[in-house]
Amino acid sequence: MDLNTITDVVRRPPDRPGAAWREGDAWLAGGTWLFSEQQPDLRRLVDLTTLAWDTLVPSDAGLEIGATCTIRELYALAPPDDWRAASLFGTSCEAFLASFKVWNSATVGGNICMSLPAGPMITLAVALEATYTLWSTDGSERAVAAADFVTGNRENVLTPGEILRRIDIPVRALRKRHTHRRFTLTRLGRSTVFMIGTQAPGGDDLLLTITAGTTRPIRLAFDAVPDADSLRQSIDAIPDDVWFDDPNGTPDHRRHLTKHFAEEIRTEFTAGDRQ
Repeated sequence: MDLNTITDVVRRPPDRPGAAWREGDAWLAGGTWLFSEQQPDLRRLVDLTTLAWDTLVPSDAGLEIGATCTIRELYALAPPDDWRAASLFGTSCEAFLASFKVWNSATVGGNICMSLPAGPMITLAVALEATYTLWSTDGSERAVAAADFVTGNRENVLTPGEILRRIDIPVRALRKRHTHRRFTLTRLGRSTVFMIGTQAPGGDDLLLTITAGTTRPIRLAFDAVPDADSLRQSIDAIPDDVWFDDPNGTPDHRRHLTKHFAEEIRTEFTAGDRQ
């Protein structure tokens, strides 16, 4: 879609582009959402892709993902053999309601910052205990846990002009065992519920991440795999207003699916049937 209110496009912003932020600006990376509908309040686009941030940087500490890394680049990553949970990269990329053309331009950071309940990069980052580095307009930066970043449907902790610079996933999370469940109304549809369970190698813990069915990510942590009643009670404790309501599912439907899939995940870890 043409954005007929835009009067300027900054093709080569400074290395810390937030210093020149002004009202009516928008960060431009993949632009898959930005150009999908009218943006009447915008006057200027600031192109982040020309900054040439590193896309994927594996190290002994884990994986650093530049915010402008495309979905295609993440999907193509060949991880070290001991990163058992790295198969969730492909699983999460395939959870996009998008064509290969969108994969080539949509970015990891863009999906996170849109903060939609069904954003699969949000699911991935929260489940793998990622930390986000945010750049402020005054030149400072702060770190925010992925689990705390999204606060509601299309709502997050970003302040005006603040930018998501990178996503850091710790190696301990990448080495975890894992399983997941995802439900859609159609085979290639938007997620109604997307859940990931992880467990430390040789451990008995359970970290259960619930997304798509809730307006913000919910993470339930257990020192040991709980029994069925305890797990169900933990899900029942999620506030009613957190369950998402849209044409893909009512809150009651999503709560029911979450309980059903959570029990399947619990049973897998109890039985030792996990990756």
